[in-house]
Amino acid sequence: MAWNEPGGGNQHDPWSGGGRRGGNGNDGGKGGGNQGPPDLDEALKKFQNKLNGMLGGRGKRGGNGGGSGGGGKPRNIFALPGLLLIVAVAVWAASGFYLVDQSERGVVLRFGKYQETVTPGLQWNPPLIDDVHMVNVTRVRSVSQTQSMLTQDENIVSVEISAQYQVADPRGYVLNVRDPELSLENALDSALRHVVGGTDMIDILTSGREILGSSVNSRLQSYLDSYGTGIMLQTLNVESTSPPDAVQDAFDDVIRAREDRQRTINQAMAYANAVIPAAQGQAQRIVEQGQGYRESVVAEARGQANRFNALLTQYQNSPAIMRERLYLDTLSDVYSETPKVMVDVSEQSPLMVLPMDRLKRSGSDSKSSGGETEVDPQLIERLQSIQSSSSPSGSNNSSNGIRREGR
Repeated sequence: MAWNEPGGGNQHDPWSGGGRRGGNGNDGGKGGGNQGPPDLDEALKKFQNKLNGMLGGRGKRGGNGGGSGGGGKPRNIFALPGLLLIVAVAVWAASGFYLVDQSERGVVLRFGKYQETVTPGLQWNPPLIDDVHMVNVTRVRSVSQTQSMLTQDENIVSVEISAQYQVADPRGYVLNVRDPELSLENALDSALRHVVGGTDMIDILTSGREILGSSVNSRLQSYLDSYGTGIMLQTLNVESTSPPDAVQDAFDDVIRAREDRQRTINQAMAYANAVIPAAQGQAQRIVEQGQGYRESVVAEARGQANRFNALLTQYQNSPAIMRERLYLDTLSDVYSETPKVMVDVSEQSPLMVLPMDRLKRSGSDSKSSGGETEVDPQLIERLQSIQSSSSPSGSNNSSNGIRREGR
């Protein structure tokens, strides 16, 4: 049923007072019939009067016959505190909303105890009950130190080192350590001193810097994990290592001496790498030549043994003939290598010596050159003189003759 519809003579206007209900009040000469919509100004005025009544003010009553009189006493003494409480609760609830960025995580503590870790987005936690700590988990932080410390060989060295890290566990970063950055600096100093104290100075200043950095990195990360800091190291760099200024010149001399030593070693290694393969090849060639010579000697000895065995069979059949044959073969071998000439000088035969080796050499030279054989003129004159002197005894010479053996 609408507000302005007739119904039993009752007025259903929500802004109307009690004086018009039941048709008993004074309606200004109008009955309980149909009534149009109320005026807006009148409605606002009535709402203001009700609000003033709730707040303890004095409001006017609608109509002449309704109400309880014009005293204007507060209708409810608890209305204002209640409204203030509602407003306070609304403000408290509204202040619990907050926005977590994509690069952050929120660690929620309820009455100081860990509750949860909130993710990026719009979040709500009851204020004054929950405490939210925002931690940036994507930003790369950096810490650096420069320390002078003692090495294993009791020398002092200055080391500058830097570390970059991120927060991997927001809960541990907030709760497990009071000051994470200070804890990281102390752990870095401890790890660096431990590694430098176990390394010689020359290694730290020269080729051992990379090993120094990796050793400090692993040890520092183990310290941070044992503390539960929630920190993850990204990189650790040894920026510089240097001796004290008072011994810098002496150290430079040592460095140069070490470089000269290493250069000499490298040159020697290069020479060895060049000579050793050649020597190995020559040794292998000599070994192969020795093996070939051994095989040839063994084969020749076996051939001589087989020949001796064959001659033994023939010697057993004809000893005299074999002795003569062996004798002649031996003389042939002996005289073939000697330049001597054997002649028969019996019965006053003239001694004629022919240098056959020279004749053969001259003949071979002429053949190789492709020309005719030329005989030495002095040799021809000598032969003619010998023939002229030996002509009276030509019969004897013809009977005796000259017997040559060998060359």
